[in-house]
Amino acid sequence: MALRRAAAELFAESGYDAAGTAEIARRAGVSEMTLFRHFATKESLLLADPFDPLMAEGVRRRPAGEPAMAALAEGIREALKGIDHEAAAGLRIQLRIIAATPSLRGAIERNSDATVGALIEALGTRGVTPLKARIAATAIIAGLSVALLDWAQSDDLPLADALGSALDVLGGDGHVGV
Repeated sequence: MALRRAAAELFAESGYDAAGTAEIARRAGVSEMTLFRHFATKESLLLADPFDPLMAEGVRRRPAGEPAMAALAEGIREALKGIDHEAAAGLRIQLRIIAATPSLRGAIERNSDATVGALIEALGTRGVTPLKARIAATAIIAGLSVALLDWAQSDDLPLADALGSALDVLGGDGHVGV
């Protein structure tokens, strides 16, 4: 979307705090009112996550009886296959901006609430109790957040490799090496 691309460009050029919403809207060729119709806050331009529904659907499609953490890890792994190179590059830029902006500290955690909620709901449809679903979803998103921030600081590690390794560990299939 033009608004997110314009925001990412301005945030990268000027810094998050210095880039204003009017300037972002101008660069995208829309009014500031239009910007706010699509994004409630400047922060949401950077943090909007189109992958939540895909991840939740991936979890719902997992085999019945599969343990919650395995269903989460494998459902998310399937959803991540739909992320193309351009989307991964944009995500890397977004995460670098977040990591470099003191006013955005905690932004990933705040934004993760919606993701955790979508995964809790998906696990609930599989018969997982609300408490167990919340524990599992929170754990997987916390682990993926660590992996994403680490990945964003590299230039050569593919997103699929970084998140695949994390999902191996979180799903119980991987070994935490020394």
